[in-house]
Amino acid sequence: MADFRYQEMLPLGPDQTEYRLVTEAGVSSTTVDGRTILRVEPQALRTLAFEAIHDIQHLLRPGHLAQLRRILDDPEASGNDRFVALDLLKNANIAAGGVLPMCQDTGTAIVSAKKGQYVWTEGEDEEHLSHGIFDAYQQLNLRYSQMAPISMFEERNTGTNLPAQIEIYANTHAGHQAQYDFLFMAKGGGSANKSYLYQQTAALLNPASFRAFLDESLRSLGTAACPPYHLAVVVGGTSAEYALKVAKYASARYLDSLPVHGSMDGHGFRDLQMEQEIWQMTQEFGIGAQFGGKYFCHDVRVIRLPRHGASCPVAIAVSCSADRQALARITAEGVFLEQLERDPAQYLPEVTDEHLDDEVVRIDLDRPMDDIRRQLSALPVRTRVSLTGSMIVARDLAHARIKEMLDRGEPMPQYLRDHAVYYAGPAKTPQGYASGSFGPTTAGRMDGYVDQFQQAGGSFVMLAKGNRSKAVTDACQANGGFYLGSIGGPAARLAQDNITKVEVLDFAELGMEAVWRIEVVDFPAFVVVDDKGNDFFAETMKPTITRIPVGKPS
Repeated sequence: MADFRYQEMLPLGPDQTEYRLVTEAGVSSTTVDGRTILRVEPQALRTLAFEAIHDIQHLLRPGHLAQLRRILDDPEASGNDRFVALDLLKNANIAAGGVLPMCQDTGTAIVSAKKGQYVWTEGEDEEHLSHGIFDAYQQLNLRYSQMAPISMFEERNTGTNLPAQIEIYANTHAGHQAQYDFLFMAKGGGSANKSYLYQQTAALLNPASFRAFLDESLRSLGTAACPPYHLAVVVGGTSAEYALKVAKYASARYLDSLPVHGSMDGHGFRDLQMEQEIWQMTQEFGIGAQFGGKYFCHDVRVIRLPRHGASCPVAIAVSCSADRQALARITAEGVFLEQLERDPAQYLPEVTDEHLDDEVVRIDLDRPMDDIRRQLSALPVRTRVSLTGSMIVARDLAHARIKEMLDRGEPMPQYLRDHAVYYAGPAKTPQGYASGSFGPTTAGRMDGYVDQFQQAGGSFVMLAKGNRSKAVTDACQANGGFYLGSIGGPAARLAQDNITKVEVLDFAELGMEAVWRIEVVDFPAFVVVDDKGNDFFAETMKPTITRIPVGKPS
């Protein structure tokens, strides 16, 4: 018989995080039966949650910023890679001012905590953490994105961005009993929607099958979640849901200190060689940082987990250009939060980016739609354009309303006939600003409307982020339409530098999903789909390795 030996599934090494002191208030120590007990008051939890949400909405980790700068310094990076990286660095500097969040989708608040067995609170820790999150979304220029189900088919925005996802685990490790550890995340819809589960078998576990699987599945991530990505691939898991959770943590670099080799104890480990192989593979895709190049990913984390012999889940997750997470800790010395970068300007290049404007085509959006379409028709896909003039903003709910109008036999609204349509929804507008953070949303969610809208005389020029379906390419070819890709990520920069006026035009009761009219100056975009059936992403999304059937995503 084998001897019992306990092994933690994810044995993490020492924490190398640099922390800053948030407050010493609400924390004290006492002794009970010779044991040091950490007492944490509700206000300490509330304060920590507020500070964490504030920081991750405005600040990034130094390592992430250094990776953006690496793109600028890489002579092999494409011009579009460098353009996106520079725009994201500029956006980081604007967001660091603490007024405009780095992304308009300020996400679902997620808290994962480990509470030492000698930590005493008054109970209801989830409530006090939620209160701090509530305070942040009420007081800061953030967006409410949580929808409460009223019935199976009716939803309403909660107006608070609650509920948050809060999970608290016991921590009995030696040296951690009188310590409370946290991971705070803000997960937007774009990157959350790129979490995939594939139910595989042992047939996947050989180099040829695994590489073919990755070549297909990783390309399918597309660009809707705003690359460059921090990519995580988890192979194995004692359950499907555990594999997905590990992938999310890995994309946040929460599991970086795992062992780098496996053992008969069955613990998870990082495969550093496979991380480099997959990173190299993504560079060869040609997708790049949204519009062609090598920087589809900043880095890759690959974690191998134990599994049941009859099951092999594979989970894939990403953290996007709004790389929003921070560690936190409460000890007897106080409440501490991961030190994020408050001076991102040091990562900007000293040279100007004037050379990047050499091949930009400037488009006046206030001209007649037919003139705009003729100008776009002369441009090849991948062309960078600069937009100035008036645009209409409409996304999911507004499109659904307009479809209902068309289905009733009503005409296409004139504003969609006369103007380009931008798929987006703004965050709160700070005092003194024309707009709150106002980056693009994922284009693919509106794919089903395009052909009907264009046949009705509208939506001929669309602007959003990410790749689109073949149905959109076909509709644009048949109807003379165009899809322009906007850079996903720099929502604060767009609000400060490119959007000069915002006003509600229709469906005001939909809140941030109303139809808006905005005026823009030098708004950056790329031609992705033209009126001739060309789609920039069509070539980059094709697998280059013969596919070996390995199952379907769940």
